This record gives sequence, structure tokens and C-alpha cells, in this order.
Amino acid sequence: MRFWRRAGHAVALSGGYAFATLLSLQAEPARAFDLSSLDVFGLFTKKDEPPAPSASALPYKLDFDLGDAENAKALTRTLQDASLLYRLRQDAPPDGETLARRMTADFKPLVDALWSQGYFNAEVALVVNGTSLTLGVEPNATLIRTLEAHRNRDAVPITVKVSPGKVFGLRKIDVVERDEAGPPAIADPLKVSKLKAGDPATAAALRGAQAALVDYMRAQSRPLAKVVELRPVVDHAAGIMDVTYVLAPGPLAGFGDITIGQTDEIPPEVVRSFIYLEPGDPYSPKALADTRRSIATIPAVGSVRIRENDKLDGAGNLPIFVEVTERPKRLLGFSARYSTIDGPQVKTYWEHRNLFGGAERLRLEASLFLAPRIDGTKIQSFGDFKESDLGARFAFSFMKPALNGSRYDWLIDGVATRERVGLNRYGGYTARYANVTTAIRHRFSDTFSVQAGLEVERGQTSDVLGQVDYTLVGVPLSVKYDSTDSLLDPTRGFRAIASFTPYPTFLGSTVGIYQTKAAFSAYYALDEDARYVLAGRIGFGSVAGASLDEIPSTRRFYAGGGGSVRGYAYRSLSPLGPMNQLVGGRSLLELSAEARIKITDTIGIVPFFDAGTAFESSFPDGKQQLQMAAGLGLRYYTGIGPIRVDVAAPINPRKGDKPVALYVSIGQAF
Repeated sequence: MRFWRRAGHAVALSGGYAFATLLSLQAEPARAFDLSSLDVFGLFTKKDEPPAPSASALPYKLDFDLGDAENAKALTRTLQDASLLYRLRQDAPPDGETLARRMTADFKPLVDALWSQGYFNAEVALVVNGTSLTLGVEPNATLIRTLEAHRNRDAVPITVKVSPGKVFGLRKIDVVERDEAGPPAIADPLKVSKLKAGDPATAAALRGAQAALVDYMRAQSRPLAKVVELRPVVDHAAGIMDVTYVLAPGPLAGFGDITIGQTDEIPPEVVRSFIYLEPGDPYSPKALADTRRSIATIPAVGSVRIRENDKLDGAGNLPIFVEVTERPKRLLGFSARYSTIDGPQVKTYWEHRNLFGGAERLRLEASLFLAPRIDGTKIQSFGDFKESDLGARFAFSFMKPALNGSRYDWLIDGVATRERVGLNRYGGYTARYANVTTAIRHRFSDTFSVQAGLEVERGQTSDVLGQVDYTLVGVPLSVKYDSTDSLLDPTRGFRAIASFTPYPTFLGSTVGIYQTKAAFSAYYALDEDARYVLAGRIGFGSVAGASLDEIPSTRRFYAGGGGSVRGYAYRSLSPLGPMNQLVGGRSLLELSAEARIKITDTIGIVPFFDAGTAFESSFPDGKQQLQMAAGLGLRYYTGIGPIRVDVAAPINPRKGDKPVALYVSIGQAF
């Protein structure tokens, strides 16, 4: 027997109603997307239909009656999730006695579910044609006859009648530490637990407080911390609960030896190179989470498991064990995006994630897109379509991670492109070029890396300033810092990347230029669950060393498009030259701000503001007006990343700019 203490006397309860069971229950209604709860053209209603009546079984239908209880809809869902009768409703019992036993067995999960929501004085009865079965009463012959009367006629109508009563509140909350030497592990445990007098005494609140206390102690480098005892005292007459948490903080510890276990066909030394923990470092759950995320950036890795030892080693540190599973080696994919201004684009790609057995990745891509007309003509019909109206891009990338088990990676990237960029009203440029870049990247940590390499590009560009046939040979240098919590949907942290590439003539460049680019974005979640996130981005670019007409159009700067200033066509914001045509600039400034608001777990809205343009000089000045736009986005959150639909309108449009633009893609705008 398990006892609950209460004011004045103790109440004995069966073990099935122990509070440990209560805490193990889901405290909120399930949030899964259940098609059975929808009635879309009648397609999903059959699951709730009971089996057909027969001579050999007793099908039943189940209704929940909570009267005028508050939150009746949510509480009904909680009871359905807990109810054995509800889960087994498609499995008709053979006779009335079996159905009566199933009804009796349903009291325990139903009462536990009500207690998990703080309804400790709830009353539950199962009613069939006026005959009731209540808690603690065995089914009698009358109930069985009532059930059997429906055999071969119709489904037995069972009603779960619930009088929840009021939600119990918390009164006295104590957090004590079991006898431990030294100062207390938590200076203000009530603040950490986030419990206060008057809060509902729900399983979710109590379990959340327990997790918060343990998480806090573990974050203080106490990996063995735990709550060893939870002492609830319920006063049914007063409708309150007193609760005491007994903590065992455990000793302070660091990380011990890091053992690499199963890695499938990925070399263990590659996995180890992406682990930045070292034995003796202070223990930290965040460091473990960062390690898991760092290992997962290896393209060949499918899943990461980090296991902690259950005891400290002889030096007082905690050994760590890491295991990974490999993703499928080959990937073939297809993607598409669309903008009402920039038109459609389709892309196919093939990838091998462990090409030579050292976790090398090779990726091949091919894209086709509509090249906008920039000569004043329009595509009026299919017969007007020309081969030059199609743009194409072919690219490859290769990465050899962890050279000789080090934190150096070897990267090779190549691209060949034919494109036409601009607007019919303001012109633009056409370009054909091929580029190959090889680089060595050094990872200092999971957030910080530097890279240096060699780049060669040959191409031809043409615009209103003339044609440029060029060769560029440069030494790209870059630095990257990324502390965000997600690549496609960041909610916290910073992301910064800066690069500088000189293309001197003594290396073979036909025009000596020096290009600088930088981008910085920040993400701040206003709440713990990141349902409200503020995001901002600033982008900068500069090219120096030559006059504008000597610089290839592809190396000049333009703003506009879905990843820049939404509401304007791709790369359509720049200074205007002869005949009022786009000529690009030698510097760039872009600004963006968003408020990402989740309405539900899967749906969100994003009001945003963008501004930017390119400038004639090598540094942004006041001679060129910033073009601005505002809009509203819709997000559908998936396991891969958010699907983005943005509608943007220019605030200070130029003549010929469309009043609104629509963008559809995967991932946030930045």
C-alpha cells in the first residue's frame, strides 16, 4: 500500500494511484496531428465508427460527458489518451463479462489522468443505459445483462461521466538537500523550480520543477545530481497540496575519457576531430549538446548518441561514450522555388557521403531557371520563347573532413553558369563563367573556423558599360563564427562571416581587384520555448582596385531578391548608368529585421522589413537611396525546416517595380 499524508489523517490508496505513476503521465493533451479527429469530406470518420454488431462480439461506442467543466475539450482529449476503452474501441470484446472487466480496468488510467491535471477530488462513473459502474465497485449481473442486451443489435453506448471538481493548488513548497558537505548547490531553489504558492498542482508543473532543479545542478558541473525523493501531501478537504523535493546534488566533476564506440564505416578519428571536449574540462550539458550538434555536421553521420557513465572515474571525472550511425551513402534529390518576380527555378542534385571511406562528401548539382528579358522585349506566347531565356548552373563540391584526424578540412568547389540578371525596364547583365576554388579550413571549435585557398575564374560579362572578358586568380581568406542553435531555423545566437579576396595581376588576373564581404545576423528568443523570436541581419560588400567598367558584372554588387531586399527583383538594386540601365556598384549595404511568431507548433507568421542597395563608390555613402520593403510571411514548421511563404511590397518603389512579390522556399530568409 502507498499512503498520501493529509492534514489530520492519512488516506490509504492502492499502488496504482501512487504519485510516481501520476508523474509518469503526459500532463497535457497530446499535440499530435490526429486525422481521426477531422471530418474532411468524410474521409477520416471510419476510425471512430465501432465495428458492426455481431452474434460473436460486443462492439461499443464511447462518449465523454464532463458537464460544464472548464477546459472540457482539452480534458476530454487527456482522458481519451489515457483510456483503455478508447484505445481498444476497434477491438470488440466477445461478451458482456469481458467488456465489464475492461470498463473496470479503465478507472485507474482515468483517475491518474485527472490527478495529473490537478483534479484530486474528481468523480468518475461509467454509465450504460442508466446502469452505472463506479470506482471500487465490481461489475454485477445487472450491468452484464445490460451489456449483453445489445448483442447482435447495436454498439453498446458507454458514457464516461466525469465531475472534475476544482483544480488543487500548491500551498507549501520545500526544496531540501540531502546531507552534503559544502555550500548548497542551489542558492534559491524556489526560483529555479519556478513553483509558487497558488500554482495548479499538476503533474506537468511538478515534473517540470523536478527537471529544472536537476538541470540547474547539472549545469553547475554536477553530472550525478538527482531528485531522490518527492513528498506530496494532499489535503482533499482544503483542495491544496504541499510538496517537498529532496535533492542529491552529487560532487562537482569534469569530463573524463571520451570513448568513440560504434561509427559504422566512418573512421573514428574523423568523429573525434569534431569533438572539442577534452578530459578535465568542466562538465556541462550544453557542451554535450554542442558536441552532438558538431558531430552531426559531418555529412556522413545520420545520428549521434552520447552516453554518460553512471559513476565518476578515479580522478573524479565523468567518462563519456560517443556512438554514431551512418546515413545512406548516396542521395538523389530535387528541389524547386518560385518568386512572382524572379520566376521559377528547379534543381536536381546527387550526393555521396562517404566516397573513399573517410567520410568524404561529393555533391553534384544542376539548376535551370528563367532568365529575365532585359532588352525591352517580352515573352507573349510560347513561340516567343528562346533558348537564351533559360539560365543554367552546374556545380560540384567535395569535402575531405579531418585530414589525418586533424581539425583541418579540404574543400573543392566548382561552378559553371550562364545567366541573365536584371529587369526589362532597367536592363541588367548577361554572364558566362566557370569558377574553381580549393581551400583548407581549420576548425578551432564548433562555432569558429578560418579558411584560406586559391580561386580561379574565367568568364565573360556584358551590360550597358560594355563587354568584359576576364580571368581572376585570387587567394580567398575567410572567417566564420556561428553560435546559433539551428541552420535552417535559428532562434538564439549570432552568425557572422567575413571574407577578403585579393585578385592581383601578378597571379594572372586580367584586372586587379580586392573584394571584401561581411554578413552578421543575430537571433533573440523572447520566451523559453522560442515561440517569439526577433531576428536581424546586416550585410556589407566592397570591391576596390579598378574602375566600374573594368570590373566584371558578376563581381559588382547588386541588392534585391528573396535573400536580400524582398519585394524587388533579384539583383535589381544598384546605381544606374547610361540609358538609365543597371550597372552595379562597388559597395553594398543590406538590412533586415523580422519578428518570428509561432501561432501553433507548426504554423507561424513573420512580419519583416528589408532595406538595401548597391553604391557607386567602394564604400556605402549617401548618394544612393536605400530601397525599402515590408511584408508578412507564413511559416509551416516541419522536421526538416520551415517552409517559407513571404509576401513583400516595396515602400519606395521605382517606376516599373511590381507592387507586391511572393516568395516560396525552405528555411528562414536568413
